[in-house]
Amino acid sequence: MLMVLLLGACGQAAGPDTSASGESEKSSSSTASNTKNDNGEVKVVQTEMGEITIPKSPKRVVGLSVVYPELLYSLGIVPVAVQNYHEDFPKYLQEPFKNTMKMGIAKTPNFEAILEANPDLIIAPAWWSKKDYDQLSSIAPTVLLPEREEWPEELQDIAAVFGNETEAKQVLEELKQHEKEGADKLHSLIGDETVLYVRVMEKEIILNGPNLSRGAFVHKRLGLKPVSNFPKDETGLSISMEVLPEYDADHLIIQLDDEENPEIQKKYNDMMSTSIWKNLKAVKNNHVYLVGGKEWFNLGMAPMSDNYAIDDLVAAFEEKNK
Repeated sequence: MLMVLLLGACGQAAGPDTSASGESEKSSSSTASNTKNDNGEVKVVQTEMGEITIPKSPKRVVGLSVVYPELLYSLGIVPVAVQNYHEDFPKYLQEPFKNTMKMGIAKTPNFEAILEANPDLIIAPAWWSKKDYDQLSSIAPTVLLPEREEWPEELQDIAAVFGNETEAKQVLEELKQHEKEGADKLHSLIGDETVLYVRVMEKEIILNGPNLSRGAFVHKRLGLKPVSNFPKDETGLSISMEVLPEYDADHLIIQLDDEENPEIQKKYNDMMSTSIWKNLKAVKNNHVYLVGGKEWFNLGMAPMSDNYAIDDLVAAFEEKNK
C-alpha cells in the first residue's frame, strides 16, 4: 500500500467530475493556475520513482495504458484524457467519458495531447511509462505504480494515491458477489458441459485457456469447464482453422477483437463458411455465443469489463439454453 503524507490543511472540498470524488460538475476550461491545485494543498506519495508531491485533490487526471482509465473510473474518477485501443470507448464508458480526450495507443504517449489536456496529475503503470517519465513529469506530477500480478492490486495502489481505499474495497466486494451469481446461473444452464473461448484477431485465431486473465475469468472465476485436452502449461494457443476441431467443445464463446474492423469481420465470416466450422459440435447445436469486442478487451484485467462480461455471458447462455 502506498504511503501518503498529507501536507497543509485538511478538509478540501470535492472537485468536479474529473476529481477523485467523481462528482458530476463539469471541469472548466480555466487556465493551469486555476485548475491545478487551486488552494495549494498537496500531499507526498511513494511511487516507483520515489516520493513525489501531488495535489491533494487532483481535478484533471490523465490515465495511461488501456487499463488505468477503467480502474480510475471504477473509483469514481473521470480522467480528462486517456489512451485508447479502439476508436470508440466500450459501451459502459461512452457516457462518463463523453468529454474525455482520446489519445490513441502507442509505445510512446502523445505528449502534445497530454499537454493540451492540461493535467494536474498523470498516473500510469511503471512498466508502461517509466521510459517516458522525464517528459511526462515535465508536464505534470507523474505517479508511476508497480507492476502487479493481478488487477485488484493495481486498483488498490491507485486508490491509495487518491484516498479512495473504501471505494476500491466496495468495487472488489461487489464484483465477487456478481461473479458468484453469474457462475451459479451458468452452471444451472449448462452444468459441466465444455466451453472454448475463441478470440478472432485480424491475423490469427486465439484460444484462451484457463491460465491467463481472459481465460481464467471464464473458466476459473465463472466456473465454465474447459476442454480436457487444452495444454495445461499454455496460457493461450494461436491456431489455424484446421486445428479447431481438436478442441471441439460443447459451447463456443466467440470474441471479435474489434467487431467494427472489416478485416476481422471478414475473417469470422470466412470461418463460418467452412465445412470445418459447420461440423463443430457447438455449431451444430446452436451453442455459439458472439460476445462484445471492445467491451471484453479488458476482460480479466479490470472490474467494469468483468462485470459487463458476466451479464453478457449469462444473457447469451440463457437465450440458447432454455
